[in-house]
Amino acid sequence: MADIKSINIHEKFSKFDKTWTPHIIGELNEQYVKLCKLKDEFVWHSHKHEDELFMVFKGTLFMDFKDQETVEIKEGEIIIIPRGIEHRPRTNGDLVLNLLFEPKETKHTGTVNSKKTVHSIEWI
Repeated sequence: MADIKSINIHEKFSKFDKTWTPHIIGELNEQYVKLCKLKDEFVWHSHKHEDELFMVFKGTLFMDFKDQETVEIKEGEIIIIPRGIEHRPRTNGDLVLNLLFEPKETKHTGTVNSKKTVHSIEWI
């Protein structure tokens, strides 16, 4: 039998400081569960084949869209971004602690390459 243990999300968040750099904490059904610290603006991007789920643990996340008004996601709330929708996560300057559910092949900047693109995501 597999060694099944609980995962302390707060303890995992304490293991890294860099913003906009996802870290994998688990996997299920061909998806990774990732943690990311967010601050200021990310890049505009979309994911052609994958939906994304953002869950805010601390702070307030703003999700900008090209075709609709910005959505505010508060602590304890989630937002699901359907595949193909161009979006830009950002904060009001405060640090946001975020959990993501994404298919394993999802690149966090979609097809956009920028200074914030991470090519190899670490397990913590």
